[in-house]
Amino acid sequence: MERRANNLNHNTLKRFYNHLYCLLFLAVFTTISASAQKKELDSGTRYSIKSITVTGAQNFNENTVIAFTGLKIGDRIYIPGEKLSNVTKKLWEQNLFSDIAFYVTNIDGDEVDLELYIVELPKLNEVTIEGVRKGKAKEIKKDNNLVNGTKITKNLITTTKNYIKNKYRDQGFFNTNVIVSTTPIKDSTGVETGQDMKILINKGKRVKVKSITFEGNEQIKDKKLRKFMKNVKQKNPIRIFKKSKYTDVGYEEDKATLIQKYKENGFRDARVLSDTLIVNDEKHISLKLKVEEGKKYYFGEIKQYIRFIGNSVYTDSQLKQYLAINKGDTYNGTLLQERIEDKSEPDAADITNLYQNEGYLFSQINPVEVAVRNDTIDFEIRIREGKLAYFDHVTVVGNDKTNDHVIYRELRTRPGQKYSKRNVIRTIRELGQLGYFDPEQLSPNFKNVDANNGTLDMEYSVVEKGSSQIELQGGYGGGGFVGTLGLSFNNFSLRNIFNGEAYKPIPMGDGQRLSLRAQASTFYQTYSISVTEPWLGGKKPVQLNTSFSHTIQYRYDFVARERDKDQRFLITGGSVGIAKRLKWPDDYFQLSQAVSFQHYNLKNYNTGLFTFGDGFSNNLAYTIGIGRNSTSANPIYPRSGSDFSLSAKLTVPYSLFNGVDYSALADERSELETIINTNTSTETEVVDARERRSEIDQTRFNWLEYYKVKFQATWYSTIVGDLVLRPKAEFGFLGAYNNDRGIPPFERFFVGGDGLGSFSLDGREVIQLRGYPNQSLSTSDGDNIYNKFSLELRYPVTLKQLASIYVLAFAEGGGSYDGFRNYDPFNLKRSAGAGIRIFMPAFGLLGIDFGYGFDPVLNGNQKNGWETHFIIGQQF
Repeated sequence: MERRANNLNHNTLKRFYNHLYCLLFLAVFTTISASAQKKELDSGTRYSIKSITVTGAQNFNENTVIAFTGLKIGDRIYIPGEKLSNVTKKLWEQNLFSDIAFYVTNIDGDEVDLELYIVELPKLNEVTIEGVRKGKAKEIKKDNNLVNGTKITKNLITTTKNYIKNKYRDQGFFNTNVIVSTTPIKDSTGVETGQDMKILINKGKRVKVKSITFEGNEQIKDKKLRKFMKNVKQKNPIRIFKKSKYTDVGYEEDKATLIQKYKENGFRDARVLSDTLIVNDEKHISLKLKVEEGKKYYFGEIKQYIRFIGNSVYTDSQLKQYLAINKGDTYNGTLLQERIEDKSEPDAADITNLYQNEGYLFSQINPVEVAVRNDTIDFEIRIREGKLAYFDHVTVVGNDKTNDHVIYRELRTRPGQKYSKRNVIRTIRELGQLGYFDPEQLSPNFKNVDANNGTLDMEYSVVEKGSSQIELQGGYGGGGFVGTLGLSFNNFSLRNIFNGEAYKPIPMGDGQRLSLRAQASTFYQTYSISVTEPWLGGKKPVQLNTSFSHTIQYRYDFVARERDKDQRFLITGGSVGIAKRLKWPDDYFQLSQAVSFQHYNLKNYNTGLFTFGDGFSNNLAYTIGIGRNSTSANPIYPRSGSDFSLSAKLTVPYSLFNGVDYSALADERSELETIINTNTSTETEVVDARERRSEIDQTRFNWLEYYKVKFQATWYSTIVGDLVLRPKAEFGFLGAYNNDRGIPPFERFFVGGDGLGSFSLDGREVIQLRGYPNQSLSTSDGDNIYNKFSLELRYPVTLKQLASIYVLAFAEGGGSYDGFRNYDPFNLKRSAGAGIRIFMPAFGLLGIDFGYGFDPVLNGNQKNGWETHFIIGQQF
C-alpha cells in the first residue's frame, strides 16, 4: 500500500522558514516606510533609537518586552536591517504572539522613534470534550497539555485533532471526525481574558475487515496465512474472542509475522511484494497482499550435517544433541536461532546456555550459511568460547529490613566461583520464594565485566515488600460461620525478641516465622501458635517447625441453632518437625519429618461419630514426606515449574503388642448394635448395650491407630505472554492396620465448598471443590478416600508490589469415598466457573469464585447449580 508523507523533511522546512522570515522582514520594512509619513528612510543610514514603545500587549510588562528584544535607546541600527530582523525572529520563536510588527513613528535627522506592536496568542481557559467517556476525555487533555493558561495556536489545534484521529484509527475507527472550536471569554470591561475550547468527537463506526486475500501463495493456502495474522482478522460471525478490526500497527506486525512463518516453513526468501487497502464502505475494508514465496529450502550436509568450528569444550556430537537438526530437515531459521540461543526462555536447553552454565560468559555462537545448493543450505556454527569467567564480588542492594546473612545464605553464586547462568537464575528464584521481596523487581546486575581477565561482579537488586500479614478469614464451613483473626510475622527476629530497640514496631530481619491465630465459629474456638526457623543452626537449609494449639468444641443443634456448653470436646496438641533440602535426585527436592500429638477429651459429648460421650483419645503420629518444588520466582503468580508432594502419616501399630483381642471386641460390638437397633429389646437392654459399646469404643480409640497417605501434583505452564495454565491432581487415603479395630473417627476427609472450614479440630481435612456447598460431597462422618482433579487458567491484571491481581477460569472434579469397595476414580462431581484473586502483603490472599456444580450433592437428585465462594486468607 502506497502512503504519501504529509510532513516536510528537514531541508524543506529550513527553506520554508528562511522565506517566511524574508517576507516578515519585507512586511516590517513596508510598514516602517509607510509610517515615516513625509520623511523617507535611507537604507544606507544607521539610525539612533530615540525611544521605544510597546503597543497591543495585554499581560506583558512593556519594560519586560523591550528588555527581551535587546534593543536600547541610543542603539544605532539600519532600517531595514539584520538587527530588527533577528529581533522579530526571536519574538516569533517564543510562540506567544499572533502578530508582531515594528513601526517608525517619527524621524528626526538620524534619530527614530520605534513602536513595537504585538498581539498575544489567546490563553486556554476551559476545555469541554464531547463524544467520549470522562476517563477518555481526561486522557486526551493530559496527552495534549490542554490545561488552563496554555497558549492556543494553530499548531495546538492541528496536533490535537491529529492525535484524536490517530488514536481512534489505531482502534479501528477509520472515519473519526473531530471539530475543534474556541469561544472568547471577556471580563466586565470587555477585554478578552482567554478562550474556551470545545472538542466534538464523532468516532463513527469501527471499520471491520470484510476480506483478506492473497496473491502468489502456492505452498501455503489463504486460510492458513490468515491464521498467522493475530492482530487483523477477517470478519467471521463464528469468532467470539477476537473481533474483526484493523489497525496500522497491528497490520504491520502481522505482515512481519507472515514472513516469519514462511521462514519457519523453509521459505527463506519469502517477502510481501505489495499490499492494498480497499475501502468498501464506511464500515468495511478489504486487504489484498501479494507475496513471493520463493524456493523451499532444507538443511544440508557438511561433515555430517552441520559443521562446528571453534569448539573445544564440547564435542560435535554433544552440540548436535542440543541443536537437534538433521540433514534433510525443512529449513527453519527461527528454530535454528532458538536452538543456539532462545531469548524467550532464560533457562532454555540451548547451546548458548550450555556454555554459559559452565562458566563461558564471553562465548559467542553464530550460525553462518556457507553454501546454497539448489534447495539445500549448508551451515557452519562458528563458536568463540572465550575465557572462563569467575565472580569477583557478589553483593545485594535494596534490603533495608532483611539482614544480609538471610539473603547471602540463599545465593547460589559466590566470589571466586565459576560463572553459571543457571545459578544466577536459581538465585533469583530462591530470593523470590522467600516472600520478603517483590519478585517482579528482582534483578541481577552485571558489574565490572572484564573479558580480558575473565572476571565480573554480580549485584542483586531487591525491593522489599511487607512480609507480615494480618489474617482476616471468614466464611461458612462445617455447618456454621467460621471467622479467623491471625498475625503472621514472616521475617521475624527471635534473637531480638527481648531487645526493646528492635521493636520498629516488631523485631524483623532474621527470616523466622511467628504466627498467632485465633479461630471461632458458632460452636467451637481454637487458638494456635507456631514458630518456624528456616536455617536451623544458620549453616544449612534445615527448617525447624514447632506449633501448639488448643480447641474447645461444643455440641451444636443445627435445627434449634444453639450450642450446649455442657457437652464439649477439648483438643490440645502440638508438633515438632524438621524439613531438609536434598541434593539428589536434584536440589529442588525436600524431605520433611514431624512428630505430632493431640489429646482429645470428650465431656458428655455424644454424637454419631463418637459412640463414647465421656472419655479421651490420644493421637501420637509420625509424618514423613518428600516433595519437589521448582516453581518460578513469584510464589503468588508462578509462570512455570511444578510442585509435587507425597506424605505418609503413621501411628504406632498398638494392636500388635497391647494384648487386646480386637476381633472379639468387634464381634461383641456387632452383637450390641443388634440389641440397640432391635425393636424387641427392652429399654434397660438398650441402655446397657450403649454403655458397653462406649466402653468398647473407648478401648478401641484410647490410642489412635491408622496410616494416612496423601499425594498432590501441580504444574504451571505459560501458554502465551502471561497466560498460565495450572493443572492439579490430589489423592488421599486413610487406612487401618487392623480391620477389627477399624478406621478412627478422626483424620477423615470432607469434600466440597471453598475449603474455609479446613480447621484443625480432630485432624479432619476439608477439600475445596467449588460449585458445591461446604462438605456436601462426603458423609456426615467424613470419608477415608478422596481424589480431585482441577484445571485452572490464570491471567494477571497487575503484579505490582502493593497488590497482585489475577483472574482465573476453572474446571474441576472430585469425589469422596467410604472405603475401596466404593472407590470409583471416574465417578466425579464436576464443576466449572471463574474467579479473581487479590494478594495484598498486609492481608494475604483475597478472592471470590463463581462455580457451577453439574452434579447433585450427596443424596441429592438434581444438579447443584451456581455457588459463590469467598476466599479470604487461604494459601495460594
